[in-house]
Amino acid sequence: MKQLDTLKNDKELSEMEFEEKLRALMAEYGVNLRSLISMLDPQPSTSAALPGGRTGARKERQLKVYRHPESGEVVETKGGNNKVFKVWKAEHGSDVVEGWLQR
Repeated sequence: MKQLDTLKNDKELSEMEFEEKLRALMAEYGVNLRSLISMLDPQPSTSAALPGGRTGARKERQLKVYRHPESGEVVETKGGNNKVFKVWKAEHGSDVVEGWLQR
């Protein structure tokens, strides 16, 4: 009886039983550990998201407007990946095109 009482009061054994029941429920409902965690904590703390306290979210790039002085053509871009912008840089050079920046 003493052994049975010690087993009933054993914390480690009760934790193992809980884990077994939890895993059985997860399997029954087709839920994996990652989705279970997201259900319990839908907005995890951002400081723990990446090492060093970084959140992983990048700052949105600023919209830049370039106006070709000869043709009056306008290009609005947040990066250098615009086709017309690339053509301008190839024809006139990067430094010249950066001089066409309006805002």
